[in-house]
Amino acid sequence: MSNERLTPQAPRPTYSIVIPAFNEDARIEATLQKINAYVSAQNWDAETIVVNDGSNDRTVQIVERYASQNSRMQLISNPGNRGKGYSVRNGMLHASGEILLFSDADLSSPIEEAPKLFEAIAQGADVAIGSRWLQVKLQKQRQPLYRQLFGRIFNRLLRTMLALPFKDTQCGFKAFTREAAQAIFPLQKIERWGFDPEVLFLARRFGFKIVEVPVAWAHREGTRISPLSDGPKMVLEMLTVWWNAITGKYPTQKGSR
Repeated sequence: MSNERLTPQAPRPTYSIVIPAFNEDARIEATLQKINAYVSAQNWDAETIVVNDGSNDRTVQIVERYASQNSRMQLISNPGNRGKGYSVRNGMLHASGEILLFSDADLSSPIEEAPKLFEAIAQGADVAIGSRWLQVKLQKQRQPLYRQLFGRIFNRLLRTMLALPFKDTQCGFKAFTREAAQAIFPLQKIERWGFDPEVLFLARRFGFKIVEVPVAWAHREGTRISPLSDGPKMVLEMLTVWWNAITGKYPTQKGSR
């Protein structure tokens, strides 16, 4: 009989916080400082995962420095620049937590809003999505009008084509139970800006309970999504989700392939 001892499996953290990042050296340090400070103040059992999406600035060096000082932070890198959707999926599939949150690197919704999503999950939701439009008064800085117009048009198309009944699918602040994340993200096919509707479509398809939660939010300058150049691509990605659904490329129930 072998005398080799089995290494006990480390307990899962309660929370995983996933941050997709592409060329974020101007703000990732402040973001990590805020997350670390809040996690510590709340005494959360949490890990932070930054997903580098092929950055060619100092994003990697900054995150590596923080990770070297914090064992509950890690950096993972995509094979080149693949898009926000790929980054979120990559982070979610590497996450160990019981509840998995992804947040934009600019913290447009402050990390202090995370307990609202976690409370929705504690009350029975499988997916809790931050919403900018359930309580508009929570918006500290509104988007430019042309962005608001595109958002309304896109939301109407989503309601029509994918039957998504939410006021805001695009807010980059969403939390998932581990069960929901493991069922949804391996099936996600959209890799760029239009991934949110696909994730929510799959969640509804599998019968997960989705709760839309009003959160504080502020428009940040420097956002890379352009309604003119990226808008048509997002519409095409929405149509791709619709086509995948009617042609049987998505399973009809969780756990099947």
